Amino acid sequence: MTTINITNQQLELGLAGLKISAVPPKSRVARANWWFAQMRGVVGQAMDWGLPADPRPEQVWIAGAAREIEV
Repeated sequence: MTTINITNQQLELGLAGLKISAVPPKSRVARANWWFAQMRGVVGQAMDWGLPADPRPEQVWIAGAAREIEV
């Protein structure tokens, strides 16, 4: 049995225990500055994944390359 919870309230997501400062300011510019400061903080604490492994070799069929030449 599946339970569905419907809400009209704003949802807030946690960021792995990161401390987010108090309620954002009221003015539009101040709110934007607050938001980008939060995002810079999250990016600053991001994990470095390193370079991906080399992809596997791929064999490609070239159309018309397997024609036989009659002599």
